[in-house]
Amino acid sequence: MTTPDNWRKSSYSGSGDGNACVEVAKRHSRIAIRDSKAPSRGTLSLPAPAFTTFVDALKQHQGRPA
Repeated sequence: MTTPDNWRKSSYSGSGDGNACVEVAKRHSRIAIRDSKAPSRGTLSLPAPAFTTFVDALKQHQGRPA
């Protein structure tokens, strides 16, 4: 049996049709991530501690040149 996810759009995605639209959903001990513009294309699922590490790494790189 599957249960529907409660997807939330990232507050960093901006309004309208921004370029960086992601959604997240909590699934028991994992966090799921998907592209809000193409939700049926696939989902990345990480254990909660790995998701926290991922987000912390993104915050450290924010504002740095690519």
